[in-house]
Amino acid sequence: MPEAAAAVRPPVPVIDLHVHIQPWEEMRPEARAKIGKDPAEQAALAALMRRPDEILARMDRAGVERIAMINYVAPDLMGFTAAVNYFVAGIARHAPDRLIPFGGVHPRHVDDPGGEVERLRELGIRGLKVHPPHQEHAANAYLFDLPGLGRVYETAQALGMPVMVHTGTSVFPGARNRFADPMPCDDVAVDFPDLTLILAHAGRPLYMETCFFLARRHPNVYLDVSGIPPKRLLHYLPRLPEIAEKVLWGTDWPSPGVRDLGENIADFLALPLAPEVQRQVLRGNACRIFGWPP
Repeated sequence: MPEAAAAVRPPVPVIDLHVHIQPWEEMRPEARAKIGKDPAEQAALAALMRRPDEILARMDRAGVERIAMINYVAPDLMGFTAAVNYFVAGIARHAPDRLIPFGGVHPRHVDDPGGEVERLRELGIRGLKVHPPHQEHAANAYLFDLPGLGRVYETAQALGMPVMVHTGTSVFPGARNRFADPMPCDDVAVDFPDLTLILAHAGRPLYMETCFFLARRHPNVYLDVSGIPPKRLLHYLPRLPEIAEKVLWGTDWPSPGVRDLGENIADFLALPLAPEVQRQVLRGNACRIFGWPP
């Protein structure tokens, strides 16, 4: 499987908070086809997902110290069941200081969503992912017809588990993009003020200004920049330096258009950003959220 080498070594050990290490055998064929890689590369990636030593080797080549392995439950649209939680917890045990497992609870598919969050924490899951366009509910659906979602947020808040919410559109077949708008996360931030809330993809490509507003308004709201081509980052977030302490590095690898962990870092370092901003985004902010040494 081809892999580009990083052209520039990062100034600090990088924390990539958005990498998809997932059990590809669960993914629906139409979803795998949308990733757009040729069959040989798809097969290689599917095998890589279960080889933590190779994952760590890729991280080392790119200058990445830690990754958050993002998983969520969306059986109807993507094929991912609650088994993803056991999968990612198992991978994390090979290097618990470097491989940080994020899992998910779909409140329509469990009787006790809050209790399920507690079980995931005991399993070793460190954070949760909510994906409104793929799970087919708004981020604030607990105010309307999905009270179990509120129990997910409430329990994560009590346990100190960050919750990442997908914001922005999705091109996967069947995705409900009416749930892509991040503004419902305003309710979540108000109702759960001690919950660390990460707006994945910073609303790309339609809702960047909304995410910028939410990050400035709420002390508990952060953005990750995964899935945004780094060369275009300042086009989408021209005022990024104003919220540098709220921006988290992420690549979304190996999603469509993301070639390599290190290549994305090199493109980011080529942007006209102050060194302190680079260090905050690539490492410092994640350390503060998780309590890791800076």
